[in-house]
Amino acid sequence: MAKTSNEVIALASPLFLLLLFAPPLPPAVAKGATFTSDEADRAIFRFQEYLRIDTAHPTPDYASAATFLRAQADSLSLRHETLEFVPGKPVLLLKWPGRRPSLPSVLLNSHTDVVPSEPHKWTHPPFSAALDSGGNIYARGSQDMKCVGIQYLEAVRRLKAAGFAPDRTIYLSFVPDEEIGGTDGAGAFVASDAFKKLGIGVVLDEGLASPRPEFRVFYGERSPWWFVIRSRGAPGHGAKLYDGTAMENAMRSVEAVRRFRAAQFDLVKTGAKAEGEVVSVNLVYLKAGTPTPTGFVMNLQPSEAEVGLDVRVPPNADPQALEKRIAEEWAPSSRNMTYEFKQKVSVYDMFGKPALTVANSSNPWWTLLEEAVKNAGGKLSKPEIFPASTDARYFRELGIPAFGFSPMANTPILLHDHNEFLNKDEYLKGITMYESIIKAFASYNDKDTESKAEL
Repeated sequence: MAKTSNEVIALASPLFLLLLFAPPLPPAVAKGATFTSDEADRAIFRFQEYLRIDTAHPTPDYASAATFLRAQADSLSLRHETLEFVPGKPVLLLKWPGRRPSLPSVLLNSHTDVVPSEPHKWTHPPFSAALDSGGNIYARGSQDMKCVGIQYLEAVRRLKAAGFAPDRTIYLSFVPDEEIGGTDGAGAFVASDAFKKLGIGVVLDEGLASPRPEFRVFYGERSPWWFVIRSRGAPGHGAKLYDGTAMENAMRSVEAVRRFRAAQFDLVKTGAKAEGEVVSVNLVYLKAGTPTPTGFVMNLQPSEAEVGLDVRVPPNADPQALEKRIAEEWAPSSRNMTYEFKQKVSVYDMFGKPALTVANSSNPWWTLLEEAVKNAGGKLSKPEIFPASTDARYFRELGIPAFGFSPMANTPILLHDHNEFLNKDEYLKGITMYESIIKAFASYNDKDTESKAEL
């Protein structure tokens, strides 16, 4: 028997109401759903190819990395040039020309080198880029930071396939030697005439993985102060007690350093400050004694002792007060002690201001970044000061806005660790983040800036 129209409406009503009031579906990005199966496989394969190139110090294979990256640039019809400020250390620069070249350009920076590894302590060989059953890709550089470099390229690939044309010119730089200070890489690049001609308005560089669902973002970083403290004193028999020995002076210095370190660390432990906001101090070596083929002479007090320290200074610290502390408490000349900096990076930019990028609504680049991540289904955590050092400091020193951002959420922090990995779904999701960010940055029209450039 046929149902009346009223009966059909009555039966359909529960389903209609369920659909009407059901919550909206989440964006289809968390599992790489914006990729076809073939697209995802190809993007993962290219990531693995890059990871398998051994660019670990002390003998990074930069030539093979440059060859691979040039091939990727050619496949995307991107202009590219190789700059060598130091022989054997190529800086590869890719260019996607914008429709309005008078606007300041966007630079996507990444480094090609990685730190050494101990293969026997890894589950998979560190340059195998092995993909396990859980979707984790194991390789040195999977987090730091070959993931970011290849994600830039994959985001450009997708934007080009969608027919997007940038207003601003997009540059991608792949630089060497970040892991050993960056002097011959980003440092030399930023100091060159070639860089000055690019007209960079904003830079993206590396960040850190986040164990939480939010992405971490960095607007500054701590400056490395690496220095050696030396103490001297009269040598003597191992059984003799006397004041002012080299070892006694060195240990008094170590104890003063330890007290300062503990006070800074307590600020982090109690939540009063984030890790990047305090001065970190770590003892990296202690050298003293008279060596023998089987160890050291045990009945001789040495005349010299040496302590190596790795200190990281946040841009909001007082560097003059810290150096006074070093001279008066940690290595006082009154105790026959001296100190020597091996590396000392300023916390200030070239204008004498703390080397920080504004991370609030007064900076349009920050607003664009925050909105672009949100539009791609992600969320930024509170902006932080990076606890270590990256190449971003070279750009901030020139007063150029630079953000440290590596889109790896729900991921343990494993840079420089054994079994470094990145899950393939997080890798794919990161590509969609950069796709959104690049599109937003490249489309931003700052009329005031363009008018000044035309004048």
